[in-house]
Amino acid sequence: MRIVVIGGSGLIGTKLVSRLRRCGHEVVAASLPSGVNIITGEGLSRALAGAEVLVDVANSPSFEARAALEFFETAGRNLLAAEKSAGVQHHLALSIVGTDRMADNGYFRAKLAQESLVKASGIPYTILRSTQFFEFISAIIDSATVGNVVRLSPALFQPVSADEVVAVLADLALEPPLNSTLEVAGPERRPLEGIAQQFLGAKRDGRQVIADPQATYFGAVLDDRSLTPSAGARLGEIRLEDWLSQSRFTNSSKTRKQDP
Repeated sequence: MRIVVIGGSGLIGTKLVSRLRRCGHEVVAASLPSGVNIITGEGLSRALAGAEVLVDVANSPSFEARAALEFFETAGRNLLAAEKSAGVQHHLALSIVGTDRMADNGYFRAKLAQESLVKASGIPYTILRSTQFFEFISAIIDSATVGNVVRLSPALFQPVSADEVVAVLADLALEPPLNSTLEVAGPERRPLEGIAQQFLGAKRDGRQVIADPQATYFGAVLDDRSLTPSAGARLGEIRLEDWLSQSRFTNSSKTRKQDP
């Protein structure tokens, strides 16, 4: 099977391309380094020639609301038009759990707009919404840090290993399109601030974590449903504790000294 992975040089894309190739499939890793520009459309026709499946895991270079919306709408329209011309039979898109519940978050609104384009395109599709990756926890903590203090919501959070998201994407890419949305999440549902404390403890990072119900998550106030999956989600098996014990983020990170 010929499969095109848009965003094939990123965290998820690189892992997905490798996994699908090991299974014997012809996989095109489409990204700027390979000459494919989904904003201008350059290289898309060449990359999609003969493709049966397109997997879109590309991400906006900016989390700013307007920039993210422009990226996902422009890229989405270009991809879907090129897919129709190439006769692609399955559009598989990676999205985020909570896109339909986080109206205050401009990036999530942009992802929801991307989903809407896919659904309205007429191309058979599957949308996989994932909770946040373990690999993104560090960035979440940094975004909530002032000085030596991290203020995070105690709302429930259910992060997942990027490897397990890739495994689900690979399975879905080889299956018929579902014309619906699935969710994937990690096995543990815990308060966000508690997960941050565990993460920093494993890294021997001295920042103080404070639970603040009014703390915003990239501009949005959270509740227990904001970032957790609905019933029926596919759940991974890798716990944060296990991932931290094997992760280079723990073993190779320098200890952050407390601010004076």
